[in-house]
Amino acid sequence: MTYTIPRYPVHLIDFVMAANGRRVTIRPILPQDFELQREFFRSLSAGVRYRRFMASFNELPDAVAERLRKIDYASHVALLAEVFEDRSEIMVAEARYVIDEHDSAACEFAIAVADNWQACGIGRALLTRLEREAAASGIRRMLADTLYDNRAMRGLAASSGYAVSANPEDARLVKLEKQAERFDGAAEAPPIGCLN
Repeated sequence: MTYTIPRYPVHLIDFVMAANGRRVTIRPILPQDFELQREFFRSLSAGVRYRRFMASFNELPDAVAERLRKIDYASHVALLAEVFEDRSEIMVAEARYVIDEHDSAACEFAIAVADNWQACGIGRALLTRLEREAAASGIRRMLADTLYDNRAMRGLAASSGYAVSANPEDARLVKLEKQAERFDGAAEAPPIGCLN
């Protein structure tokens, strides 16, 4: 089956080498990746899944799955990170942003990284690419809510220049916000590497 995506951002396809010697492919998600994505979310621990969606479930609810599928690469950009084992694709992370329907200069982003790939720099590599795409698209602010106890996300955000502040509407959450810088295509993305 062939899919046509008018705005598919080919320029976001990239390869990075993790410190463990694994080659990781980063690319925009395609419609045919839906089952790959379902398998990825099934593989996440309950804690990682809860931190990503702030809800408990073992299987992606249909409504959530449908929202994740609606990628147009104009208002909704989604990337995955994958490795290949025994001629099979294994998704190890995903990241996306969705432009605020009330403010086209702002977007909300989210990142999920598989348990055994945590602290390997993949979240940072994905976030960097999302920021560049957002800036190139005219987005000026990137925002997210995360659970207060999600230390990994708070640490990534703080070290990436995001302001981290209390969410006045929900004490369990903190708000992440950064003014996007214009990306001119000249800078290199930081290399990824396991920290442990």
